[in-house]
Amino acid sequence: MTDLKIAGAPITWGVCEVPGWGAQLPVERVLREMRQLGLTATEFGPEGFLPVDPADRAAVLRENGLAAVGGFVPVVLHDPQRDPLPALQSELEAFVAAGAGVVVLSADSGLAGYDERVELDETGWSTLLGNLVRLRDAAAEVGVLAVLHPHVGTLVESKDDVERVIAGCDVGLCLDSGHLLIGGTDPVALAQAHPERIRHVHLKDVDAATAQRVRDGELTYYQAVQEGLYRPLGQGDVDVRSLLRSLLAAGYDGWFVLEQDTVLQLLPEDGEGPVADASASADHLRQLAAELA
Repeated sequence: MTDLKIAGAPITWGVCEVPGWGAQLPVERVLREMRQLGLTATEFGPEGFLPVDPADRAAVLRENGLAAVGGFVPVVLHDPQRDPLPALQSELEAFVAAGAGVVVLSADSGLAGYDERVELDETGWSTLLGNLVRLRDAAAEVGVLAVLHPHVGTLVESKDDVERVIAGCDVGLCLDSGHLLIGGTDPVALAQAHPERIRHVHLKDVDAATAQRVRDGELTYYQAVQEGLYRPLGQGDVDVRSLLRSLLAAGYDGWFVLEQDTVLQLLPEDGEGPVADASASADHLRQLAAELA
């Protein structure tokens, strides 16, 4: 299988939902550079990157020759006093209008950014798992697949967290090769042990030494991203070849979303900046797919 479904993600271009993350590139440039790399689709990016109106959002993507994969939606799942369903249902209108098939949920801590860790009690875990199933079912009613994204700085981050979700509900996962590795989960081992749970994939490479500094508390997540935590595919310590082989052998036929979280201090000149790393990742993934065919 060499004809992989490869998509882009605005965070690769430094476009992020965290306030003060860095310089933000305009939507026209990001989408244009995705197309120049031969990408056929994109995730939505943070709120406000694409138009809020569902029809306008679909039109912008169509005018730029890109299909809509879906998007990353942080939701507070663990608080018994907060119902996450109304907010998700509002988001899903744009997914349906744009023909997007996947909503990527994260178990948001309720804090700003991803630099602090919140521990859950039994009530919090029960509420989180129950809400995951509710949101999964609500998305399915309108033809959208909801998956959970284990993510640094959220309530599902560590290996223990991931295993608790797998044991506690049947909601599918977004396998993010970087966030899993930083949280202590081997993404290849996860793909091999639970192939039926992998429903969406975010691919990024990681500098293992910098990731260890995050785990040890020497760097915040934001500082680590600034210092080159993420690398183009094939230039870090993730075994991308084995991961791809395992996913394809298990019959995975969903999207491979290229992500390399980036913080931009300044807006780069046209043709420079994140597009170079994104190009290297796309080329490496296509080369691996051809070799594994």
